[in-house]
Amino acid sequence: METGTIFSSEVALLLIMFLSVSVGFWLQRFKAFKMLGPALTVIVLGIVLSNLKIVPVTSPVYDAVSGYCVPLSVSICLLSLDLKQMRKLTKEPIIALISAVCSVCLMALIFGVVFADKITEGWKVAGMFVGTYTGGSSNLTAIAVGLDASKTTIASANAADYVIGIPTLILMFAMPAIFKNSKTLRKLWPYEVSEQELLGEGDHEELMASKEWSIQEIAWLLSIGFATASAATTIANMVFGQGFRSAGRILLITTFSIILAQVPMVKKLRGNFDLGLYVALLFLTSIGFAVDLQQFFGSTFYITLFCFCVIASCIVMHLVITRLLKVRFEYVLLSIVGCISDGPTAALVASSAQWKTLINIGLLMGVLAGALGNYVGISVAYAIRAIIGI
Repeated sequence: METGTIFSSEVALLLIMFLSVSVGFWLQRFKAFKMLGPALTVIVLGIVLSNLKIVPVTSPVYDAVSGYCVPLSVSICLLSLDLKQMRKLTKEPIIALISAVCSVCLMALIFGVVFADKITEGWKVAGMFVGTYTGGSSNLTAIAVGLDASKTTIASANAADYVIGIPTLILMFAMPAIFKNSKTLRKLWPYEVSEQELLGEGDHEELMASKEWSIQEIAWLLSIGFATASAATTIANMVFGQGFRSAGRILLITTFSIILAQVPMVKKLRGNFDLGLYVALLFLTSIGFAVDLQQFFGSTFYITLFCFCVIASCIVMHLVITRLLKVRFEYVLLSIVGCISDGPTAALVASSAQWKTLINIGLLMGVLAGALGNYVGISVAYAIRAIIGI
């Protein structure tokens, strides 16, 4: 462990990690930090604290936290996936979702091969970007751990994701109004859901309403998450070789969690997504602690360029496919947001646009994309590795 830092004991470092997450959530009330999101906020806080020598860059505490938090957060978040709810997805949103996921995979594969020799751990970064653009930052983190990416690579990829992703997301939030008021766009894309269909009938659940969940539900979620991670780790150690063991473990955790999410008792548990996010942020705080700024800025340019190429090209490809298949505008937009961010954000876009009947559709699209993300992200990463011959 480093010397010369203000705090270095295990108890103090754990305090600062938990406090950083609390401050990260509290800062979301301010517009600037809300744009960053809690994930990048806690990473930035961690970078500031370590580079000001308040906490060390390395510590056994960080390794312990990352070892437990990532598999636990992956499992708990996926316990929200109710496959029966997917029956609500009709033909168009499914086509839009498949198009979005396939577009991300293909473009990440192409540009991953192009940038592989320009970026440290480039093939891993490609898999991480597939994850984040098929389900958000939680997938990026899970795939990064599954591929044993370095902490500097993880932080650089997160930073690039936000530099490119946030302006894209802002544009997506503005698109309903832009499309509605643009005769040119409506002429170019003459397929849309009627206003009567969008508003529907009756009351709709308020998206940002207060949530109630009990300490018993938290206890069960943590127990299920640890049990899933333990079983997956044991099986991965027995079945997979050293080169694929970490990736195999993440895929097993994903699969087991989706299966458990269909159990009636588990379906009734509330707060899974919120608790999963909280646990993931503890890990991301330790990522921030481990970043050396000089090395970080030296590795960020090509990763950011890589990120831009992936997101720009996959959106263009997705638009071409869905336009040819005459998918209505609303489903196309929600599929993009569900993949770039997550289900709740897609639902928020629908809610802010007053697409009341599509709020749950947007949520389901994002959740399903997130479940697929770990599988396709790791697959693309290993495909690039095979192509470039590492």
